Amino acid sequence: MAASTTFDSTLSQLGIARSGGTTGTSAATATKNKSTMDQSDFLKLMTTQLKNQDPFSPVDNTQMVAQMAQFSSVAGISEMNQTLSSIMTKLNGTTTSDALSYVGKTVLTEGGTAFPRSSGGIAGAVELGAAASDVTVTIADKNGAVLKTLTMANKPAGTSTFDWDGITDDGQTAGAGPYKVTLSALNNGVAVSAKPLVWAPVESVSLPSGGTPVLSVTGLGQVALSAVRSVG
Repeated sequence: MAASTTFDSTLSQLGIARSGGTTGTSAATATKNKSTMDQSDFLKLMTTQLKNQDPFSPVDNTQMVAQMAQFSSVAGISEMNQTLSSIMTKLNGTTTSDALSYVGKTVLTEGGTAFPRSSGGIAGAVELGAAASDVTVTIADKNGAVLKTLTMANKPAGTSTFDWDGITDDGQTAGAGPYKVTLSALNNGVAVSAKPLVWAPVESVSLPSGGTPVLSVTGLGQVALSAVRSVG
């Protein structure tokens, strides 16, 4: 208790508030001056203690070790903050670089417009909020005329893929697209939340100041990088 009182008293004389301190004068001084301690404050504190200690009653070794441990903790936190800041800068740079590399590629993301592959047809996926006993994927032309109806049974929550070869329900080859993709999902007659995921080409990337990169995707418009499920 005596060592703690001496430590707080020295802090108060220096106009420094110790974290967790709640007593009168020290708290009042902290409000007027500084609310936290940094490495400079600790060095000032220890130097002042050594200069003004009673030579007949020097600072106890245990107390000095405790103060050194506190100084080490503050120094470690400061270095950790600098390291985390550097890591954040690096991650932001990597995100930007990755986004630029998407140009010319196709991405799988939420949307209802799909463009055919060079071999014909499309691949896509459904994202289910819960398990579904019956999933129906409807593919229509740009005017809304149904070309193909795909059915999937007993699909778990999450993402399930589908693939259409480009042949319509009446056995004809579908046109050049783009195609409209819609779906419905039921679990024993009860509706289940579902989203269509389609592949679409990335035309360009926008890099807003202070924000995250945004992809310009054919047929879907602006798509956040975080909305991309896969890259092809």
